[in-house]
Amino acid sequence: MKSVNLTNKQARQFILLKQGLMGQHKFIKEKGVCDYIKQAGCIQFDPIDVCGKNAELVLQSRVEGFSKDMLYKLLYKDRRLIDYLDKNMAIFNIEDWKYFSRLRASYNEYGRSMDEINDVSDEIKSIIKEKGFASSKDINLNEKVDWAWNPTTLSRAALETMYFRGELIIHHKKGTIKQYAIASEHIADEILNASDPNLTEDEHQSWRVLRRIGAVGMLWNKPSDALLGIDGLKAANRKIIFQRLFQEGKIIEITIGNIPDSFYCLPEDRPIIDRVLSDNEFKCRTEFIAPLDNMLWDRKLIKVIFGFDYKWEIYTPVLQRKYGHYVLPVLSGDRFIGRIEIVNDKKLNQLIVKNFWFEDDIAFHDRFAESIYDCIKRFSKFNNCEEIKLGCKIG
Repeated sequence: MKSVNLTNKQARQFILLKQGLMGQHKFIKEKGVCDYIKQAGCIQFDPIDVCGKNAELVLQSRVEGFSKDMLYKLLYKDRRLIDYLDKNMAIFNIEDWKYFSRLRASYNEYGRSMDEINDVSDEIKSIIKEKGFASSKDINLNEKVDWAWNPTTLSRAALETMYFRGELIIHHKKGTIKQYAIASEHIADEILNASDPNLTEDEHQSWRVLRRIGAVGMLWNKPSDALLGIDGLKAANRKIIFQRLFQEGKIIEITIGNIPDSFYCLPEDRPIIDRVLSDNEFKCRTEFIAPLDNMLWDRKLIKVIFGFDYKWEIYTPVLQRKYGHYVLPVLSGDRFIGRIEIVNDKKLNQLIVKNFWFEDDIAFHDRFAESIYDCIKRFSKFNNCEEIKLGCKIG
């Protein structure tokens, strides 16, 4: 199959159009949330909430009319979405539950403190059935057991293991506290017990590689955070999978300008390629991008294609930080023009803009000021803030 040749600008436009971050909004309200997550496979969940949780930040930049309660409703009331393991902890469409049956089975076969957990699992199910849902605080099993990095209570270890096994799901969350429920009471049997469409581990890995290519827009055959969570995917079989997918016509090869590496996208995205090959002008939008946004999963790829070097510095010691604790990339048109540090002060109901940094190669700062301020206003509404406090000059 013949490769597609794109300029660097066209490659940027392709990724952004695919992501719904350029041109007219293609993801609208609740349907748009589900449509985007279906396209992306999953969005990564992280509980830290400085100016919105990561999953909420991903959606606010793409989905017109998005609100935080919209995601909560789709997860815990309508149950069209579910939170479970994919790329680390993630949110995906409930119809994809069947693809992770081998992962759930693996948690039945091995894990820490299995004997202790198996001994109390029936008791925990009885408590949850009686109450409807329960957190670790409701399960009075406080003996310490071996767990992850540090010992934890048997209550927590058992609930999390039963959740990983698929016996329990998250009923809802109150802040960061998870309330668990019996999976069979909230997921239809035809979904809960559906057979895995992938018959072999090789088929499963190939499916997940395709899923991650679709999540970013394009990927190359290199080690990448975009491939996190695909168990057993080593360099040798990753190479085989990419080669086979290309030979079978399940991915399209893309070359970009003078970049020596090959990139790959999904065949269903060929219409987007045709758009960028025939049209140079698309509606310019300015958006604040989540730290763990799907398009940033492969940061080396983003650096090569966009010339943007981003590191999430939340776990970087203060004195070693170049920017700040929780900094969002700022996208305008087909370029990352800067970074913004924003805090949602829930006590004061105030959105505080602490810092803004333009990229070194971005000139005409004043030209971007209006679109950035407009984005701040939208972001304030997204965070339900009544007031905006600017702690820095923009432009």
